[in-house]
Amino acid sequence: MSEIVKVSIDGIPVEVASGTTILNAARQIGGDVVPPAMCYYSKLAGSGGKCRTCLVKVSKGSEKDPRPMPKLVASCRTTVMDGMEVQNITSPEVIEARKGIVEMLLINHPLDCPVCDQAGECSLQDLAYEHGAAKTRYEFERRKFERIDIGDKIQLHMTRCILCYRCVFVADQITDHRIHGILNRGDHSEISTYIHQAVDNDFSGNVIDVCPVGALTDKTFRFKNRVWFTKPVEAHRDCDKCCGKVTLWYKGEDVLRVTGRKDVYGEVEEFICNTCRFETKKTADWVIEGPRNVSNTSVISSNHYGSFNLPPVVKKNLALQESNKEQLERFTRL
Repeated sequence: MSEIVKVSIDGIPVEVASGTTILNAARQIGGDVVPPAMCYYSKLAGSGGKCRTCLVKVSKGSEKDPRPMPKLVASCRTTVMDGMEVQNITSPEVIEARKGIVEMLLINHPLDCPVCDQAGECSLQDLAYEHGAAKTRYEFERRKFERIDIGDKIQLHMTRCILCYRCVFVADQITDHRIHGILNRGDHSEISTYIHQAVDNDFSGNVIDVCPVGALTDKTFRFKNRVWFTKPVEAHRDCDKCCGKVTLWYKGEDVLRVTGRKDVYGEVEEFICNTCRFETKKTADWVIEGPRNVSNTSVISSNHYGSFNLPPVVKKNLALQESNKEQLERFTRL
């Protein structure tokens, strides 16, 4: 049995198992004390330590050694110690550093949210709204890449990528073999394949779910609708490849896309196969469980609902249709 240690984060005490990271300790508390994370993914071993958005201040190392850590540390990589005291939102130093990290991430990431399919569920968009600056100090030309297809259903827009490595970890740990990866070094680094259309395996679509920005998108959903006009519904089916538990995104009676179910931190609970994701987009293929709970801080909640009756989602109103027809004829005459 692992040892239990006591930690304080922003003045809130919590008891966690020894070896737990500061980030996961904060997640046990929940709320605003949880540092944001763009690269860490609890389901992927080895993830974290890339984006630095989860930096926190350790004002007290432990009961045995109460000295503070000299620099801000990545909470996703730093394990807790008994008696440790951590400052996140209560530290002006952390807030200022996080603002600088966001500015760095936005150096090359374009602000094309109005045409990006990730808008409305983008971690970087939320981060920029909370911690970003109105202007950037960067004066040089930004990196630009052409869109490429790394699979028959996946499009890569490297211009938006923040090099979080999540998709690489997915390919390493979930799929049979990895085809794509990081090419070049330094500011020339990019995620790509040597041969386009090369990514082809049963779980390749999960790179779309784990991408925190709009760099990897579903070609079958691109430009079809905005996420806040859709209605997420939880469903399941018997699948011999994966768990079969998904979220269906409806527009009227049509299923526009299928994704894995995500927790409150935007992480997929269980990875799903490409058959469930791309090839079963009919209501008859699924057992509907009910509407998905959506946080009231999400733009998706603006179109949320309390009940789900299918079919039909939209009831026919003959009186309204006739009234609209009369109105149209009157305007036509004028």
